[in-house]
Formats: sequence, structure tokens, C-alpha cells
Amino acid sequence: MTKHHVKTPEWPVLTEYDQRHLDRIALPLGGIGTGTVSLGGRGDLRDWELVNRPAKGFKPHNAFFALWMQLAGAEPVTRAVEGRISPHDYEGAFGCTIPDHGLPRFRNCHFRAAYPFGQVCLTDPDVPLDVRIEAFNPLIPADTQRSAIPAAILRFVFTNKTSEPVSASICGNIGNFIGTDGTNGKPDRNFNTVMSENVAIQNGTLLQGIKMQSRGVNPCAEQWGTVTLSVIGKGAATYRTGWANLSWGDSLLDFWDDFSSDGKLEERPAAERDDPTASLAMGFRVPAQATRHVTFLLTWHFPNRLVWSPKPELSTGCCAGDNCMKDPNRVGNEYTTRFKDAWDVALQTASHLPQLEADTLAFVNAFVSSNLPGVVKEAALYNLSTLRSQTAFRAEDGRLYGWEGCGDKAGCCHGSCTHVWNYEQATPFLFGELACSMREVEFIGATHDDGLMLFRAPLPFGSSTDWLGAAADGQMGCLMKLYRDWQLSGDDRLLARLWPHARTALEFCWIPGGWDSDRDGVMEGCQHNTMDVEYYGPNPQMGIWYLGALFTAARMADHLGEHDFAIYCERLYQSGRHWIDEHLFNGEYYEHEVRPPSVESSIAAGLRVGMGPTNLAEPELQLGTGCLVDQLVGQYMAHVCNLGYLVDAKHVQTTLRSIMKYNYKSDFSSHFNHLRSFVLNDESALVMATYPHGRRPRRPFPYYNEVMTGFEYAAAVHMLYEGQTSAGLKVIGSIRDRYDGLKRNPFDEAECGHHYARAMASWGAVLALTGFHYSGVHQSMAFKAQAGNYFWSNGYAWGICDQMQRGNEMKVKLKVLGGVLRFQHFSLTGMTGISFKSAKVLKAGESVTMICRS
Repeated sequence: MTKHHVKTPEWPVLTEYDQRHLDRIALPLGGIGTGTVSLGGRGDLRDWELVNRPAKGFKPHNAFFALWMQLAGAEPVTRAVEGRISPHDYEGAFGCTIPDHGLPRFRNCHFRAAYPFGQVCLTDPDVPLDVRIEAFNPLIPADTQRSAIPAAILRFVFTNKTSEPVSASICGNIGNFIGTDGTNGKPDRNFNTVMSENVAIQNGTLLQGIKMQSRGVNPCAEQWGTVTLSVIGKGAATYRTGWANLSWGDSLLDFWDDFSSDGKLEERPAAERDDPTASLAMGFRVPAQATRHVTFLLTWHFPNRLVWSPKPELSTGCCAGDNCMKDPNRVGNEYTTRFKDAWDVALQTASHLPQLEADTLAFVNAFVSSNLPGVVKEAALYNLSTLRSQTAFRAEDGRLYGWEGCGDKAGCCHGSCTHVWNYEQATPFLFGELACSMREVEFIGATHDDGLMLFRAPLPFGSSTDWLGAAADGQMGCLMKLYRDWQLSGDDRLLARLWPHARTALEFCWIPGGWDSDRDGVMEGCQHNTMDVEYYGPNPQMGIWYLGALFTAARMADHLGEHDFAIYCERLYQSGRHWIDEHLFNGEYYEHEVRPPSVESSIAAGLRVGMGPTNLAEPELQLGTGCLVDQLVGQYMAHVCNLGYLVDAKHVQTTLRSIMKYNYKSDFSSHFNHLRSFVLNDESALVMATYPHGRRPRRPFPYYNEVMTGFEYAAAVHMLYEGQTSAGLKVIGSIRDRYDGLKRNPFDEAECGHHYARAMASWGAVLALTGFHYSGVHQSMAFKAQAGNYFWSNGYAWGICDQMQRGNEMKVKLKVLGGVLRFQHFSLTGMTGISFKSAKVLKAGESVTMICRS
């Protein structure tokens, strides 16, 4: 595997994986909140997670592409458009376990990536054409709708390496699986329909396809919908709407013989099957030493997403039409409100494909060419795939919701969990409106009148639940996120609408038996948190989140004219920060001072979730004197929000050095871990907690021996903010070395499930290294002063900042590539700032040049 910035004539490449590093690769193709199908490392389509839930390992029957080739006067050659099957998949009770394992494949394969672009390069000395599969789905910052299209674009590029023309045909096949999501349901009287329509790409261009539908599946079922396989071109496609229904696998034999004879398909009589296979073939000719391409679209439309945990007894028992909309278990999918069915998705996507690809390329090229370390670009870019996985979805109301991650067959840990989603920075800085919708969910949909915020939000939005559970870190982090997103958006109306709920959420800290019932700025109470237990007594993890909440609340209150409340928050903040530095810092890092509660009745309702200590007199499952990997997570968030230091700066820097000293392991061969293993043998990582001076609790918090990338990223990003660059990059590099395609999927960083949301903290490294800050409230923009070309995005606009050093001057060219940017003040660290008489408004393609002086 090589990691470097390469450019093909068409697409950028950030990482290239050789044939040894392909087995685990599965690059998700799909829009934000639409589900995905993944491009496998050898060119296969795997993990068909289109139907409202995860489906690792699910693949419809007969789902593959085949290529027919013939030189004049020679026998034709047919291959599956895939690389060779890995030897470790050879063995099974009945032979190889890979679907369609008996198809001949290309001998040589490698994979190129710069998410969302994936390329599979196939060669074989026995065939006249080399093939490159180019696959992507549009991803355009600040453009939610065009980044939320339920489609996989699959372009097959053919290069004739001979001195003679080659006649060829490519055929896509999919078994009609409508009615099953890979786990539940089954097809019932499914059928396939041939479709054809002109599209406005080029005169005479046709979109031809086969739409997969069902007559028997309940239209209100979660598994009901449509799928379309289509091809863009000017020639006439051949097709089958079903394969021959033959025994002993002869259906595949019949297809292969038919297609291999002349590259064309002949329809077969309708078979009595509930899951007929659709096949679509397009012929073409490749001149000698020339290149041609054919583009397929795989599109889908599954409208009936359900709530986190559906209750069948509440279902209306409906069967069609508007009755589905009344089902209390249904929240729907936003994307299905913009398209009538999968064929409509294909038509709209094909009509706008050149611009969608161009705008996505503009984003990825700008990002990949930025003067940032390769591991930072890889970590930030590849974890964006989580927003497209089944971890995230948009209900019909347009709001973004998320699981913590995905199990193989179902979402894992529901409710847009506050204490997990607190860490990620990708959504607010790339898709601001989606981040703001999550703040609505937290403060309006999940916060009670008394200020208790459910750390797992119910569905539908605003619905009631009997479950009570508040997380100290989750709730405090949401206040900081509200401040961040208000600053990025500059939307005073958003702040005014959510502030009453946010103020109540902060005041909840001070209730009798609460987190800070004595109102001294220090959390001493029962604190449920992201370690899935309750801590008792002051600790840096929750304590510094609380300081950040107090600090940002003071600023928001002051902006809204609530000056007395702002002064009160500021007083608590000052009191708390001094106490934490004086009492919890041990000279190397911050410790947890365990304080058992006097009696259980002293704990306010909703604070004890039931996953923590059972012996309150001597509570187990505590951090205690451990050196915790994310003890400074609140300070990490403060730097993202441009707040300065919440606690002593020297203590912060010393603590980060201690985390690197005590928690980083370059080899895990002798490491004991009693729970999940995300790092093994000679791999390197940051451990969750260590006890360098002994005094480890007999039963520490559960995950102390584990490694999880989201926590590693938060610590590493913080190191970058503090100028501990080599350490921060070492941690990030260690993570990405583990996700190398051989051992793990580079596009799936797991924690409690696949595609874990916390790992999107990796975007923070971009912010830290560029020094980027933006305030729509103050119309200000800032960067670190450093020569080079740097990508930036604020959730509503994006572009590049090019800095050129000239003596004591820095010439800055700020260019907008997408969205609309408004700013009046611009600064580089350590140099004089620039203020304009009125706000500059730059649209896509516009730029401004400025001179900053030291």
C-alpha cells in the first residue's frame, strides 16, 4: 500500500492499495442519509445497505458485472469485472464462500481512493482490454441536497492495449431483492420493468434501465421500495427482465452462455420467481490503443424508515397510500420526498451528472492538494463516509439523526447520542444546516421542561418517552455545540429559538442532587458519561466540559441581553477552573477525585442510568487516579470554538505530553485487554487509560484497556492545537496504519459498531493545522500564518486560502469554490488583521487578495 498524492488524468488519488491490501476495502457509495452499497477492493459491490438498516455481508443474488470482448477473427473472451478472490475465502463446507465464485476474473487488481472517489484498476494478460472502475456519489460541502442522492455512479473505463479494434459489451446483473433488507422480509411477486428516456446531457443520449419493483410486498413495509439499474449512452441496450428458471445452477449457465456468445442478451420467458434477476448490457467498440467508457447508475428509493425501536402494536396495520404516513412507527426518509421512485432518481442524476461530478471533483481536488500531511487528509476525508452509512439518516422532516454506529444487521445505540456525537467536527464544518438540525433535536426534541436532556433523543421528533437519562458530558457538550454552530451560521434566530431550552439545560446542573448542586463551578454529583458508567466526584472529563458550557453560556446570554445570567455563569466558570487546576492536577495530568454519594436518595432522578456502580458506598467502575486519553476533551472543543484556555495552559500542555508518555503503545503484543480489541499484536495506539503510579481501582471503568479511534483523534487534534505536532501526527498515522485495507476497512472505523460517529473528530485535525476559525456573528475569519495552500469550510461556504510569504508580509488569496462567504475581518496569527468598511460577500468562483504584515 502506498500513501501519496497522485493524479490520474481524471480523478485525484490520495491512497493507493496494492493487491495485498484489498480484502477489507468497502468504500460506501450513497448520499447523506440514504444508505449505501460499497465498492469492494477487487471491484465487487458488497454490503448492500440500501433498505433502512445496516446489512453487512448482504448481497443480492446474481449481483455482478460481466465484460465480453472480441478481437476480429479471434474467439471472444468473457470476464466478471472483478479482481481475483482472496485465498482466505477459498475454503468452506461446500467450497468457496464468495457469491458467484465460479466466474472467471481479472488476474491483477489495485485500488485507488480519494473519498468519495474510488477506482479499481483491473488488468489481465489474457484479455485485450484493461478496465478501470470509477465509482462515486456526489459530495459537495454546504450543499446538503446534492450530497444526499440515493445513487452509486459506476463508470467503466476500457483501454485497448492491442493494435486492433475490440468489440465489447458490459452487462450489469442484480437479483430483485425488494422485500428484504438482508435480515428481515422476503421478495413477493417481484417484477422488473424496462425503462428508457432521453436525458439532457447530450443530444440523443438515452437513459435505459430496468426498474425493480414488487406486487406483493406491503407498500408500508420498511423493505418496500424500488431499485433501478440504468446505463447512459446513445446505443441500444439489450436486457433480460428475468433469467431462465432452471435447476442445478443452470440459470447462471444459461446467462453466461447467452452473453458470452455475442455480448448481447436475449429475453427469456417469464419465470415463476419472486426475485427475478435483471440484466442490462451495452455494446461498444474500442479502437486500437484507445479508451472508451460506459456509465451505469444504481439508484434506490425506500421511503418507510421506522423509529429507533418500532412497536408493532402501535402500527396502523395500513397497506397503501396516505395510511402509511399515519403509522406512529414511521419517520420516513427525507430523500424520498425529492424523488418519486428509483427511476426518477436515475433520471435526475443522469441529467445533472457532469455538474455533480465537477463540483465533487472541485472539493476533493482542493482538499487533496492542500498542504496538509497525508494522514490528516486521509483520516478527515475517509471518515466522511460515516455520514453516508446507515449510522446517519434524515427523517422526512429533514433533520439529521444518528446511531452511534452500525451493527452488522441493525443500528447500534440509538438516539443521536449526545456524548458520542459531541466529538465529531465534520458535520458542522461541511454541512452546517444538518448540524443545526441536530441542535434542534437536542434542545427542543429531547430537553424536558426542568432542563433534563435525554442523551438519546426519541423518535418521532418531540415524542414522549418513559425513559429518563441525562449524561453530564453529553448535555454540557451540546451547549458548546450550540455556541459553535451559532458562530458558524451567524444565525441569531437559531440562538433565540434554542436559548431558552439551552439555559434550562445548564440550570439543570444546579438542581438538588444534581451535578453541581452547591453551585461552585465543579461537578461533584452522579455523572453518567460516554464511558457508559456514572462517575462520582470531581474529574477533568466532565469538569472541563462543564467549564466550556458555562463559558459559552455566558457569551450567548450576554449577546441576548441576559447580562445578569452571563455574569453568574462567568463567576461559576472562574470558580470552577481555579478549583480544578488546584485540586485535580497532580503535576503530570488531571485525576478523578472519587466522592461516594451520602445516600442513594441524594441523587436526582435521571442521573443514574443503571449501567454504573452498584455499591455506592465504595463505587466501582471509576477512573480514579488514571491518566485518561480524553480528560481534556472539553479543552479540545474549546479550541475548536476559539475560546482560549478553560484551565491553565501549562497544565494542559503537560497533560498532553503525559498522555503520550503513558498511554501511547508502539506494540500491543504484551497488552492485556478484557473487552473489545480494536488493536492487536504489533500495532500502535493510544490506550484509553493507564495508571502509571499504581493505585488502579480493582474494577476501573469498563473500557480502560481498550483503544477507540474517536478518543485518539480528539487527543491527537488537541496535541496539534498545542503545537505538539509530531506527537499528534504519530497518533493519527498509527490509526490509519491499522485501517490499511488488509487488516481493516479504510472507510469504516469501528467503536461500538461500524462507521462510528465519534471518529469524525478527525476533521478537527484540519482545523488545528490550518488555524481556521470563522464567526458569522462577528463576520470574522482567521488562519494560522503559514505559507502554502489550505482548504477551508465553515458549513455554508468552502474554498482555499493561498498564503505566499514575502519578507515580513504574507500575500493571501482567499477563494470561494462553493456557497456564499460573508466576512468583514480577516487575520493571520501573529500578524496585523484586516478590516473592511463593510462585509465582503464572495460567491463561488470569486476571490479577494489581501496583504497581512507581521
